[in-house]
Amino acid sequence: MTKSQILRLTLPLALVIAHCSLFIGHWALAAPPDPRFGAVEAFRDPVAAAETGVGWERILFYWSELQPKGPDDWNGYHVPDEWLSQAASAGREVVAVLKHSPDWATDGLPGCGVPRGLDLPVDDPGNLWAAFVRRTVQIYNGRINHWIIWNEPDIAPETYGAEWCGSVEEYYRLLKVAHLAAHQANPDVTIHLAGLTYFHDTVFGRRYYLERFLEIAAQDPTGPEHGYYFDVISLHIYFETRNFATVLGATRAALAARGIQKPIWVNETDAPPNDDPSYPLPEANFQISMEEQASYLLQAFSLALSEGAERIAVYKWVVDANPPVGAEPNGIIRSDYSRRPAYDAYRLITTHYAGAISAREERQPRYTVVTLDRGARTTRVLWARTESDVTLSLPALADQARLIEQSGVEQTIQPVDGQYTLTLPRARCADTRGCIIGGPTYLLVEEAGSAPLLGATPEPAPTKPPAETALPAPTETVTAAIPTDTATPFTTVTPSPTATPSPTPTTSPTATPTPTPTETPPPTPTEAPPPTTTPTPRPITQATHEPPTWTMLIGTAALMLLAAIVGILFKYNE
Repeated sequence: MTKSQILRLTLPLALVIAHCSLFIGHWALAAPPDPRFGAVEAFRDPVAAAETGVGWERILFYWSELQPKGPDDWNGYHVPDEWLSQAASAGREVVAVLKHSPDWATDGLPGCGVPRGLDLPVDDPGNLWAAFVRRTVQIYNGRINHWIIWNEPDIAPETYGAEWCGSVEEYYRLLKVAHLAAHQANPDVTIHLAGLTYFHDTVFGRRYYLERFLEIAAQDPTGPEHGYYFDVISLHIYFETRNFATVLGATRAALAARGIQKPIWVNETDAPPNDDPSYPLPEANFQISMEEQASYLLQAFSLALSEGAERIAVYKWVVDANPPVGAEPNGIIRSDYSRRPAYDAYRLITTHYAGAISAREERQPRYTVVTLDRGARTTRVLWARTESDVTLSLPALADQARLIEQSGVEQTIQPVDGQYTLTLPRARCADTRGCIIGGPTYLLVEEAGSAPLLGATPEPAPTKPPAETALPAPTETVTAAIPTDTATPFTTVTPSPTATPSPTPTTSPTATPTPTPTETPPPTPTEAPPPTTTPTPRPITQATHEPPTWTMLIGTAALMLLAAIVGILFKYNE
């Protein structure tokens, strides 16, 4: 073989290896996603989930699908291993929901019926629920360590969307059995209380389900030693940003009344729009635009952090392809994989909320500022709360800042006399309940030592939004003070290891989001008065990850191979 032939054969290979080496090295050294920010069923568009930095995802595990024919049956295709492998490779933790009784396992209604044998000992084969939980947790041990036990038991059986037809006492027993059986299979498992909606109680005049549940749990003498058989509170919060203070405040109060401390996760949140031409819903219970959905996510995630939520997830990642008639089209990616404006907002969250040490809300009558202390960076999330524009003066924390619109368009701004002066556009306030979502949301991001480079030519400011988004001149100017509180460090969370892929099976059923009862609209929570003192920042939980070592080794080996090939080329070219 001649030298020219060798060159023609080896040079393309060298270029491919060089490209792969650079890609692998970049991926290995890239920061892992912040595990606090999640999406329900991110596997429906795993490329977008990895691209955006989804930190965790929730997947439904239907008992009726995993064991459709009986206790000895097992349908592993219900949740493909491919979904778990994709999540693990992207650094995304999987959290599972166990629910939906098969007809052979209940004397009640299939789906919501109480499992047969629930009162039997956990090791008794007649306790069908215990056997199912033990087997499931064992199969996924190491790949899934967080298990949510059922879903929305606070929706009464006679109400549309009910998923649990048992009593509060029976749900406590369901949870207790799951906790004991799961720990037999995996001592390190984390058990989550089912997601609670809160407003299904207040609308129908019932005490908060969590209060009733804890009252039952307190009567169990074995409860305290087992943490009352759950490790995490799960909440579902929708539509109105002020609901975060209401629901998380009531949840903390219920726990405090019993002397209990538990992490709180917001497993579902969204404000599904009714103006998307792909999913028209003119008679929706809530009047929300696609731009408001984007605003809502930015506001909701920051408020959840400021109210002490440990993790937050959007419901859901992709809109169902054929949603039931009248159902809210939840999701930030359409079923044809085109992206709503909320997708850009979510990307800002995973980028500019990541690494936050503490969060603090300053709520005034006409605007809100949530400050996220991110160590070397500070992100302030800003929005107007009424139908009037607000001109806001904020103290500068650095020599310049990035001002980012919710669409992702940004510009660099400098303070004047130590202040940034910004105009926040008014809220749309088209819903009959008033201004349930604030106006277009802005991020003000500052870094230590962010003074402009001397002699550098600043880039031109991005084009402003179209004329229809421009609003009248502001009517009020306010000045915000600099908080001086310090924050506490994060705790550490370990990601799940990579799973082994298997053949792709049929798709599992998807969850139907719980609609707001149409009989009576949710009551409008009373808004807290503006703070008269500097608000205290709330410490929030962070996870720390190391880059995957094996990818570094692959990248290094590829570079060494490239160097060897280049050496051969030079040798034969002499």
